[in-house]
Amino acid sequence: MLTLEPTAAIWLLIVTTPLCFLAAFNDLARMKLPNAIAIAVVGLYIIIGPFLFSFDMYLWGFSHGAIMYFLGMFAFMFMGVGAGDGKFAAAMAMFIPAADARFVVPLFCAFVLGAFVTHRIFRALPIVRRATSDWVSWDDKKFPVGLALAGTFVAYFGIVAFSS
Repeated sequence: MLTLEPTAAIWLLIVTTPLCFLAAFNDLARMKLPNAIAIAVVGLYIIIGPFLFSFDMYLWGFSHGAIMYFLGMFAFMFMGVGAGDGKFAAAMAMFIPAADARFVVPLFCAFVLGAFVTHRIFRALPIVRRATSDWVSWDDKKFPVGLALAGTFVAYFGIVAFSS
């Protein structure tokens, strides 16, 4: 059972989906997740969090963000993960109750696999390459993980919002 309230998930889905699309697009087109997107997600948490979460869950969200930021920067320094991916994941983690991590982590793994396969298929299609010829991710060896992060975030809120 997921612990995030469905009403909160609906509101979060509404306000975070545009930022997630922007993050996914930026990562696909430029292989960069701008700091402004992560800062905007954190700003949303600071502004709307007190209205959507209990006070203790709201405060725990800051620790989730700090822990994920540390893990993201560790992955950046030693594992080749992009720094923007780590910062975006940290901002996202603030919204996810600890009890829901057992659901969100496998969801993210599924999104990584699906996004990777889809990205590799689409970059092999000439019609897609011509339409998006300036996208950096088509020729980069690395994979734009922001695509999977954004998909996970939107899917998690959608599942919580509409599963009850």
